[in-house]
Amino acid sequence: MAAAAALTVVSTLLISVTMADMRMFALITGLAIAQTEVTRRIERQRRMLSHGPHINVTSVWLLPAALLVPPQLVAALAVVLYAYLALRSWNGIGAGEAHRVAANATTMVLSGFGAALAGDLAGEQGVATVAAAALGYFLVNTALTGLGLYLADPAKATPASCLGTMDDNLLEASILCVGGLLTMVLTNEPLLSLLVILPLYILQRSVLIKRLEELATTDQKTQLLNATTWQDGAQREISRAEREHSTFGALMIDLDHFKHINDTFGHLAGDDVLKAVAAVVKQETRAHDLVGRFGGEEFVALLPSTSKEDAIVTAERIRQRISELVIPTRTNEGEQVAIERRTASIGVASFPLDGSSIEEVMASADAAVYVAKDSGRNRVVGSVGKPALAAVA
Repeated sequence: MAAAAALTVVSTLLISVTMADMRMFALITGLAIAQTEVTRRIERQRRMLSHGPHINVTSVWLLPAALLVPPQLVAALAVVLYAYLALRSWNGIGAGEAHRVAANATTMVLSGFGAALAGDLAGEQGVATVAAAALGYFLVNTALTGLGLYLADPAKATPASCLGTMDDNLLEASILCVGGLLTMVLTNEPLLSLLVILPLYILQRSVLIKRLEELATTDQKTQLLNATTWQDGAQREISRAEREHSTFGALMIDLDHFKHINDTFGHLAGDDVLKAVAAVVKQETRAHDLVGRFGGEEFVALLPSTSKEDAIVTAERIRQRISELVIPTRTNEGEQVAIERRTASIGVASFPLDGSSIEEVMASADAAVYVAKDSGRNRVVGSVGKPALAAVA
């Protein structure tokens, strides 16, 4: 915050503000407030449902401001926008949330300065200038946001949690592209800038719908498919396999002694273990495989066009990776610990060898899990009745 304030003061002392600057500032601010009013319900819902870095559309206004008005007015715009968002779209924020809003506004101010500097370095205003400013804004914003999220909880920080997912970054890039186009419109035909409000409404609405779909289909602890969605996908896969006379493998993965983790370290630590195991299962399967959380400490995976033998190979990789995990977490008392030497018992079945329906196939895989448990745990077992298809740790 101190850096943003210092840069704003220096800019105010060194750079004069003309009436033309004030008119442009007023136009951009008015458009931004109008867009905020039109989309405030959507923005409120998006913020409530956000599970990572929240991306609003303030960049679409700050980028043109960085190129068209002096830096001190860019800072003023960021403060006005975030204050207005806090009052109209983010109702009921507490002291901690207010601090985060102030930090975000500071990040936007510094990102605006970064965009202005990059634009100045690019020379005469044109496509290259707008592109350079957008890149400068993106880099400064990403770096500052990532640093803030990392410092908030270094133990649990990951590239995705700090820098955002690919979809997050594409959304921010798309907003900056609109901001670049808006810059050219404001320069040449300012009244046409009103046309940007409807596309921004549609963009935010589409992002909200996508998030609602994710919540309806995804297990929120592990980000895998939830049981209902997995079952629906499995039914479609069995229909496809029947039509094409194909096969698929199915894995039932059950963590060993998971209750001991919850009892010893607490349920939040147990959640961290579930997340780590989910990441392993996702990494060791293909992009088109169906991977889900079946409930509790059970995970399921359906591997299209895969024989039982190949499914067992995949299961063994997963079992090995789980046994090698070292999971940093905290106990209920806040003590930092590392959970390791976890194991899993995995049952493997296939269609049509072990059943003609998804229920029969998964029942066979589940029965194989019990065989693995009874045989000492930490092993992969093919469906009951196929002793040749067993891999033991």
